[in-house]
Amino acid sequence: MADNVNKRNIPIKLGDFSVIDTEFSSIRERFDSEMKKMEEEMARFRSDLMNREPNFFETTSSSTTSNAATSMKLPQSQSGSDICSPLIQDDGDGKVLKLRFDVSQYAPEEIVVKTVDNKLLVHAEHVEKSDTKSVYREYNREFMLPKGCLPENIKSSLSKDGVLTVDAPIQPEALLGGETMVPIAHN
Repeated sequence: MADNVNKRNIPIKLGDFSVIDTEFSSIRERFDSEMKKMEEEMARFRSDLMNREPNFFETTSSSTTSNAATSMKLPQSQSGSDICSPLIQDDGDGKVLKLRFDVSQYAPEEIVVKTVDNKLLVHAEHVEKSDTKSVYREYNREFMLPKGCLPENIKSSLSKDGVLTVDAPIQPEALLGGETMVPIAHN
């Protein structure tokens, strides 16, 4: 069974940058953008709710309540490419799964990033021995990659302040939530 496992080590690019400098400079703009989306969604929900039949909430029998509940249409995303996750960001060319790991207690050569099938594995190990003390630290994180992440496209970088960033582009065809008809067998 171990022979069928697809393993791939991902090289770590060392950078002379700080995650604080690069990532948090636009945090206010991203926050405002997310708040605006939420307010638009709430306004759309409020409008849909107010435009319902006047007696929608005044049903008395269980069969009427059941029919009313099944007729209620929940708001849906505008396109199949809307993935709602704070880990998935739009980078201009498409969607990217962006993961960050604090490995500041480890030297770059102590850190390993690899994929095994559809899992991303981050492992770091620090061993320090002397006559008077012994130090051992280990860091393990495992993350299931979403459909459409190809291991050969995953890149990682380590900032000078010890934040490991892993970018995994998501293939555009994986973002489309296709519809499939399921045939009904008649006996």
